[in-house]
Amino acid sequence: MNTNRYAKKALAQHKKLKGKISITPKAPVKNKEDLSIFYTPGVGAVSSYLAQNKGEVGRYTLKGNTVAVVSDGSAVLGLGNIGPEGALPVMEGKCMLFKALAGVDAFPIVLATQSVDEIVDTVKHIAPVFGGINLEDIAAPKCFEVEARLQKVLDIPVFHDDQHGTALVVLAGLINACTVAKHNLKQSRVVINGAGAAGQAIARLLLLFGVQDIVMVDSQGIIGPRRRGLDVFKKELLRITNPRKLDGDLMQALQGAEICIGVSKAGAIIPQHIQVMAPRPIVFALANPIPEIMPEEAKRAGVYVMATGRSDFPNQINNSLGFPGIFRGALDHGVKHITESMLVAAAKNLARLVPKPTIEQIIPDNFDPRVVKTVAKAIR
Repeated sequence: MNTNRYAKKALAQHKKLKGKISITPKAPVKNKEDLSIFYTPGVGAVSSYLAQNKGEVGRYTLKGNTVAVVSDGSAVLGLGNIGPEGALPVMEGKCMLFKALAGVDAFPIVLATQSVDEIVDTVKHIAPVFGGINLEDIAAPKCFEVEARLQKVLDIPVFHDDQHGTALVVLAGLINACTVAKHNLKQSRVVINGAGAAGQAIARLLLLFGVQDIVMVDSQGIIGPRRRGLDVFKKELLRITNPRKLDGDLMQALQGAEICIGVSKAGAIIPQHIQVMAPRPIVFALANPIPEIMPEEAKRAGVYVMATGRSDFPNQINNSLGFPGIFRGALDHGVKHITESMLVAAAKNLARLVPKPTIEQIIPDNFDPRVVKTVAKAIR
């Protein structure tokens, strides 16, 4: 991928368009009759009705098809903590995909605070407008608390896509990768390099699917019984993973493993890591824009099935295969809480869209028109 070429084009197009989304009226506003129906005095009847029937607001207003994409700018792409202004074009892009792929209206909300309490309070107070909340690019471990607290106080779905959207698409890809490599996913040894938001969510979803041997590795090594100073979230992760009680580094974790999932940083996986894995190893190197190991290097080291997060390589593991359909299903089916069981079902549905997977194709194309409907069916 020529990042310089895309950077220049992106800057030029964003400046020209002044944003990627806009608000357009559904109702005609051409004469006094229109004003009387859609604004005053007619709108007063709608307001009076909804004041007495709050549960109907989604049927009479934009709420029924509108999602807030909320970020504090603390963990944006591979750029890190760049704040609300830097986060805004990313959130705009997310909203663009919601509309283009699933017909969901979405609006970017970037916050000039990184306080958990203030994020929760702000989202709680604006929630009456929206049918769902998509949390985005909020750093771990703060993101876990923000999501959990909002899910408790709101009666609409709250979904941190960096966690659960990633996990859904990874699971779908692994189901088909294991078919190609002739591995039993549930009986495979899985190593996840990166124990942030995405890594932890991937581990939990794989466990729910039935994978029994998962080892988590962070910047300090294996999350194992000898580790000290683990936060509450990693302590819980240790409780449910690493059944063989391993300690050490990534090299030790990967000894004999069938699957390596990287959600960390460029260069974190080297050829020697792949060479100690089981025969026909599967590697998902999902760091963006530069993966943990480049596909050609991984192939020379013996990788069998390779996936990245990039569109210029085969097998792109991208959240856009998940979140549009997830919210389409949640809005259409009146779902108030998106569960991990729903996500497992959605991942299975997504995997089935590639009935004969190959080394070069384990996941549907982002623009496959079947994807949104297939994922949405599972969210109910």
